[in-house]
Amino acid sequence: ASKGYESGKTIIIQSHLDMVPQKNADVTHDFSRDPIQTYIDGEWVKARSTTLGADNGIGCAMMMAVLEDNLLNHPPIEALFTVDEEVGMDGAFGLQKGFLSGTVMLNLDTEEDGDLCVGCAGGTDVNVSFQFKPDEEIEKGDVAFKISLTGLKGGHSGTQIHLGHANANKLMNRFLKDVVRNYEARLANIHGGSLRNAIPRESFAVVTIPEQLSEDLVDLVNEYESLFREEFSGIESSISFKAEKTDVPESLLPIEVQDDLINAVEGCPNGVISMLAEFPGVVESSLNLALVQSTEGQIEVKLLVRSSSESRKEWVCSSVESVFMLAGAKVEFDGAYPGWQPDANSELLTTMTKIYMEKYGQRPNVNVIHAGLECGIIQANAGHKLDIVSFGPTITGAHSPDEAVHIAAVGKSYDYLLAILEQMK
Repeated sequence: ASKGYESGKTIIIQSHLDMVPQKNADVTHDFSRDPIQTYIDGEWVKARSTTLGADNGIGCAMMMAVLEDNLLNHPPIEALFTVDEEVGMDGAFGLQKGFLSGTVMLNLDTEEDGDLCVGCAGGTDVNVSFQFKPDEEIEKGDVAFKISLTGLKGGHSGTQIHLGHANANKLMNRFLKDVVRNYEARLANIHGGSLRNAIPRESFAVVTIPEQLSEDLVDLVNEYESLFREEFSGIESSISFKAEKTDVPESLLPIEVQDDLINAVEGCPNGVISMLAEFPGVVESSLNLALVQSTEGQIEVKLLVRSSSESRKEWVCSSVESVFMLAGAKVEFDGAYPGWQPDANSELLTTMTKIYMEKYGQRPNVNVIHAGLECGIIQANAGHKLDIVSFGPTITGAHSPDEAVHIAAVGKSYDYLLAILEQMK
């Protein structure tokens, strides 16, 4: 604490250390050792063909700046850096009761300048698996094609789920259902999507087909590319759907498993499920069909259910379970975490709103975010009540190679943080 601030409330400042490692398919980048190649584009900082890591590196940087500056005025501070937020919030879950003494917490993981977040959705991971014995009887005269769907926007499966970005797994599945049903095609393997909290941008599949139908398959792929571009006009500007000949695979998915998978993915809900009545324009419940991947003898489907309503979350999970159980798959749930309930009587929110209006001449936008901030978990594990508000600079395209952070908004957020600390005497 600074001199004269020793008796102030201890403030917890919190950010997560990890980032989402996403890159474009044509880029060679090892996130475990290669540095992020950053550049300035006008008012934004971006990365070359990879995620930037501003989510939540900017929050960590602001915390480090506060800790390093001995000239600032602030009450006692607890700086909480958490790990693995993007892959299960393990750091927040590992927090033990009594570790924190502060009763006020500033989370720096909000991604829109001027927003004060006072609540968030909880989530549950859904893991689906099909087991099978590969079919090694490939029809004589069949040829193989690699089908590639690329160029989708992707994005954060919580904060951007309402924008209508295309889901690569759902689009690829539409094509597969058609080509299997009407062109004697067989599915050999598939890999679409990556992380649960990222809307899938790409999907790749290998199919076999009678050689005399090769041109028909290529024509069908072109038709679907035009169809997808038309359906997502004004949303997706770079859809690419291509077919190229490849080596005939050694095995195929059994017809029954292939059909069960395609029908289940076709029937599975995806995207926005319901909206919050109390906060217009805010999603209450959603589902991201994040990953469809075949390996030797197994298909994995991974999904993420989000909701600020525990009962709605359970209902969506049950719906997904029913769809895939009807298809003969094994369904398991994991990684459930609680939401963060808004506090209408928050003293911290009142103080922060007052400071914001004094500094910037307008009211901040108080909202609830449809994403899994760690605040709910930290609140549950702290062992005592916390008064929490989240804020931060504008970050667009989080969890995708389009990620960018607004330079001026970073300075504004840091100045706002310092003003809050100075007022908490």
